[in-house]
Amino acid sequence: QVQLVESGGGLVQAGGSLRLSCVASGFISNINLIDWYRQAPGKQRELVATITRGGTTVYAESVRGRFTISNNAKNTVYLQMNGLKPEDTAVYYCRTANYWGQGTQVTVSS
Repeated sequence: QVQLVESGGGLVQAGGSLRLSCVASGFISNINLIDWYRQAPGKQRELVATITRGGTTVYAESVRGRFTISNNAKNTVYLQMNGLKPEDTAVYYCRTANYWGQGTQVTVSS
């Protein structure tokens, strides 16, 4: 079992920044990668960024150059979000294997 807890969401103006955190607990030694997903109202959940155990990162085209995924080599994965746009408004989730966090709301005002 793995538990994931996200935090760091909030309300920010367009152009602003937020840093999301995802803290993993449980059998984390088996984790090979962690993803950040987001889901906007009325839209499907979409993959935003991925980081592997070895540190390889992958980004969706819509966030590349603005968002950075990283980890602290222990149990926390971060998503630094700069240059936020209203279209980034969504609930952001972290995921590994079949485990999902509860999500954290990000709202970007224009």
